[in-house]
Amino acid sequence: MSIGNSNSPEEDRPSTDDRSEDRLVERSVEEPSIGTALKKARIAAGLTVDEVSSLTRVRIPIVHAIEDDDFTRCGGDVYARGHIRTLARAVHLDPAPLVESYDAAHGGRPAPTPAAPMFEAERIRPERQRPNWTAAMVAAIVAVIGFVGFTAFSGDAEKEKRPVAEGSASPKPAPTQTGGKPAAQPSQVPPAAKPEPSDSAIAAAPKDLVTVVLTADTGESWISAKDSTGRLLFDGTLVQGESKTFTDKESVDLVLGDAGVVKLFVNGKEIKDDFQPGQVERLTYTKEDPSQSQPQAG
Repeated sequence: MSIGNSNSPEEDRPSTDDRSEDRLVERSVEEPSIGTALKKARIAAGLTVDEVSSLTRVRIPIVHAIEDDDFTRCGGDVYARGHIRTLARAVHLDPAPLVESYDAAHGGRPAPTPAAPMFEAERIRPERQRPNWTAAMVAAIVAVIGFVGFTAFSGDAEKEKRPVAEGSASPKPAPTQTGGKPAAQPSQVPPAAKPEPSDSAIAAAPKDLVTVVLTADTGESWISAKDSTGRLLFDGTLVQGESKTFTDKESVDLVLGDAGVVKLFVNGKEIKDDFQPGQVERLTYTKEDPSQSQPQAG
């Protein structure tokens, strides 16, 4: 009896698991990872890691980590997306496919935080401060106008009337002249207290809040805002033409995903830093002069 080949045709075929692994290997070869794509594009652009860090203000260790597909040093998904966009633009890549690949690998993009509580806080808090501010302004204006008017009126009256002698307790009877007619008696005008001028009343009004206004001027940008206690005020995308206002008693912390498209006003003054398109910025502002706030590189 002849002994046949013990291996059947079915046994010679590759298993389903083997075919799945082959497809994964082929896909990984066809589609480089996010870090690999950024690194190849950087090398093709003739840039070093140090030069990319200088252009984007993303720290050198973070650039190395992202090129190694290690996003743990970014500080969270939001910062990781911002760094990917910034680095992609710096090496002339389209950031959208890379961000989509990151979202697919990390559970998708989170929904923006509802902004209704922030707007309610903004609507209530300034209204508690505004009456005092308005009253101070009105009082100052009335005092200045009253002082100017009183001074002008008193000057005209003094030209026409003789002043009453100081220290007279009560008006004395007018002495009679020889012809029997009473002499002209100067008008009795009691001295009035002059109001103190308050030229600096408006300028000296207390600044109880730090107020930050963001406007997406030339494009859209993701932004994040926190108050001095670390409470998240807003986390989402600011579309072109949209504005957001944030206030706090102490400070407002900002992260701008694309600082180059955002107009920034702090305490009524425009911040004219030379932010570049695609640049990620971390900023903190207080009630003091905005010039004292130092941007922190993302």
